[in-house]
Amino acid sequence: MRNTILIFISASIIVAGAIISCTNSNSAGLPEKAAVDTAKRIARGEYLVNVAGCDDCHSPKRMGAHGPEIIPELRFSGYPSTRPIQRPDGNVIKQGWALMGPDLTSAAGPWGVSFTANISSDQTGIGAWKEEQFITALRKGKYKGLESSRDLLPPMPWYYYRNMTDEDLKSVFAFLKSTRPVKNIVPAPMQIAEIK
Repeated sequence: MRNTILIFISASIIVAGAIISCTNSNSAGLPEKAAVDTAKRIARGEYLVNVAGCDDCHSPKRMGAHGPEIIPELRFSGYPSTRPIQRPDGNVIKQGWALMGPDLTSAAGPWGVSFTANISSDQTGIGAWKEEQFITALRKGKYKGLESSRDLLPPMPWYYYRNMTDEDLKSVFAFLKSTRPVKNIVPAPMQIAEIK
């Protein structure tokens, strides 16, 4: 009987130890795994943003020794609200031309004049966006990712980006949400009738 009690107590201790060990390792390992997964997602997003050329239009530039250079403190902030609105020659557009501003943050064509959006992590950018909004913006070409909003304007090539996988879009969003926030309210687009 005594051996049975000792065996029972020993087995109980081993089982309890295993349960405690598993519980501790899981709870300690989950945050680490989540942090690693988030870091991988952000790194993948950074890669995709660079490959897709998001800086080309969404980051203001200044002329440098080798041509236009991104202004680091304004990265992803879109058309600078402090810059006067550049009005294109309407006659040139009527002749069938589309024009780009000197740093590619504005474009004019038959649609009117569009100004590149702020996609930094600031509240004036995508800081308050939900992941679903970002996916809607790039999948369906909807302004601010809202189903009832206007369509995104040229030259935003959302119709190419819509073919990215959900994981890729989530990675791009995670990276953009990790960027430095830049406060900048981009001007509203202009109608073609507003161009003289």
